[in-house]
This record gives sequence, C-alpha cells and structure tokens, in this order.
Amino acid sequence: MKRLLLLTALAASLLSLKAQTYPPKDTPQLEFALQLRVTIDQAYTVGETPHGKRIVIPITGGTFEGPQLRGTILPGGADYQLANADGSRTELEAIYSIMTDDSVYIHVRNRGLVFDGKDAQGHPYYYFKAAPQFEAPENSRYAWLNRALFVCQPEWVKGFNGIVLNVWRVVDG
Repeated sequence: MKRLLLLTALAASLLSLKAQTYPPKDTPQLEFALQLRVTIDQAYTVGETPHGKRIVIPITGGTFEGPQLRGTILPGGADYQLANADGSRTELEAIYSIMTDDSVYIHVRNRGLVFDGKDAQGHPYYYFKAAPQFEAPENSRYAWLNRALFVCQPEWVKGFNGIVLNVWRVVDG
C-alpha cells in the first residue's frame, strides 16, 4: 500500500513538471557602471605557499569615471594573486579604496579569475573576469553600489602603467 501511494505521488509530481525554457525569459542584462584606470607598482612574490604561488601587486592610485560617479583611486591597496603550479590559472583579490569627486570614500573588493591555457580542443584560450563589490556609505548618493552585483573585465591600453577595468552592473532583464 505504501509503495502504491509513493508511486502515485511520484507520477503526479512528474506530470506537473513543465519543460524548462531556454534561455529563461528573465535573463539579467548588463548596464555600464564605470571604468577604473588603476596604476600599479612592481609586483613581488611571497613564494610558494600551501595554496599556490602568492603574488602581490601594489596599487598606487588612478582614476575612475562612470555615468553616476567619478574620482580617484587611493594608493595603499593591492591585488593579491594566487597562481597554480603551472601558472595557467590565477585567482585574484584586489582590495582598495576610491574617493569620489565630492569626497565620499568607497571600499572596493574585486575577486576574479584569470586563465591562460588551452580549451577542450587544445586551442589557446585566455579568460579574465572579476566581480567587484562596493561598500559605500548608506547615507550617500552612492548607496546604489551596495545593492547590486557587478562584473568587470580588463581593457589593455598600450603605454598605461596599470590596468583598465570596465565595470557593468547586473540589472533585471
């Protein structure tokens, strides 16, 4: 009897399943938020650690600008990288602060992944994406940074001593 009830319940639940739609109808979109032009100092290595090769890249400053904010990147932060044994995969975590043109301080923590290797077919493949998180004062006009997810990727600018990061906010589709 228990088995019959279980089979009946299972059949009823399978009949109520709907086919998945692909892509989902409410796919998130990206909205450009800002560009960071981060200047850096010479990288140094801590060496091989239990987690991999630790590399530190000091952040010396820079500027940022977007439709709703602009200002300077404060010196004193760093990009902390952890590379695997062959150097093809690097996890990064950049921690620093920025100051808007109207003197509001915002903390930034940017975590990402760099992969420089081969794809499944053996072709060269390069991937670099990150997800910055912002901490802005709740009583400021920048509080919107606290309430969204962001993604970024680099833009390589010849002759610039640093990295340029283009940042997008993830918004409803």
